[in-house]
Amino acid sequence: MSMNVEAKVAKILLETSAIKLSPDNPFKWSSGWNSPIYCDNRTVLSYASHRADIKRMLSSKVLEEFFEVDTIIGVATAGIAMGALIADEMNLSYAYCRPEPKVHGLKRQLEGKVDKNAKIVVLEDLISTGGSSLKVVEYLRSEGYNVMGMAAIFTYGFQLAEDNFTKANCKCITLGNYSAMIKEAVNSGYVKESDLASLAKWRENPAEWNG
Repeated sequence: MSMNVEAKVAKILLETSAIKLSPDNPFKWSSGWNSPIYCDNRTVLSYASHRADIKRMLSSKVLEEFFEVDTIIGVATAGIAMGALIADEMNLSYAYCRPEPKVHGLKRQLEGKVDKNAKIVVLEDLISTGGSSLKVVEYLRSEGYNVMGMAAIFTYGFQLAEDNFTKANCKCITLGNYSAMIKEAVNSGYVKESDLASLAKWRENPAEWNG
């Protein structure tokens, strides 16, 4: 039986060290949260075959879920490169947008030419709480653009993120997720089964988790 998409994405992220798991020696996020996981999907860009796999799978999912899309907008900065790759794979118009405008130069927030009648999918590398990503959606909609939804490589699956996207009336699709990643990490021996309870507890209440 062929590996499903979620498992394949988890394998790619672990093999490229885009995701690092350390339940016994947690990472400190900028939010102040202690976390057993650190994720930087930009690492995948350095691996040609894995990059191509992610590009192909995410392009296929975007087309499946948003078949009318004609423009991809990457979220600065982590979503810029993958957004461009997806737009190229799908032969679509592309631009990128910052959660906040620049404080110097032309002080732009949106970089590139976007038709006012465009049907847009915003491209992000990963979803945590959804806060910064949804700032891009909010800005684009405030400027009169039609944002169909958002697509990302990976989500932690926080309830807070689901609530935020629901409140913003923004559909969000992802290739991989925390549950599939943990399963693959155990199967590959990356983490021990004895770590599962702690890893599950972190996702339920990351702000209070201490390892």
